[in-house]
Amino acid sequence: MILKGFKEKSNKKYLNKLLSERQVNVADSKVESLGVVLNIDEVDDFEMFRKLAEYIKVRPNKLKIIAFSENKKEDLNSWDSCFNSKDFGWNGAIKNLELQEFLDSSFDALISYYEKEVLELKLITTLSKAKLKIGILQTDERLNDLIIKTDKKQFDQFKTEVFKYLTILNKIN
Repeated sequence: MILKGFKEKSNKKYLNKLLSERQVNVADSKVESLGVVLNIDEVDDFEMFRKLAEYIKVRPNKLKIIAFSENKKEDLNSWDSCFNSKDFGWNGAIKNLELQEFLDSSFDALISYYEKEVLELKLITTLSKAKLKIGILQTDERLNDLIIKTDKKQFDQFKTEVFKYLTILNKIN
């Protein structure tokens, strides 16, 4: 139990270090690939993200959804990948190969769709090599480049706002 607390503290320290060193990179590229990070304990309908990708004209093969669960669930075979806190080591080390592959992907946009303050979700958002990070309002505003203030239950409003801002930023073909 004590080691778990030390591990969490080392991960928080690593997260703060990454966020303080983060450089916002504004590129003129269009959104052609999309990554989605979500908490399956909060949102259980992943099909809405496939519809969002279709709405902003991202091909299905360029969409990758990864889910986090605080409880290890075995019946999540419909997800691209699911991870939990056991997939993280000390200082933000990743133990899951699928999760590391997701982080190594250079998405044009990453959607972080979770409200609950979970250290592992914040680490995934921060460690992602996405060019543009989009999320719903969280306490740490350094995580995302574009923050859309909606409730997680108002997905249609979120979808509309994402489309609107990506159009304004000239990120959609």
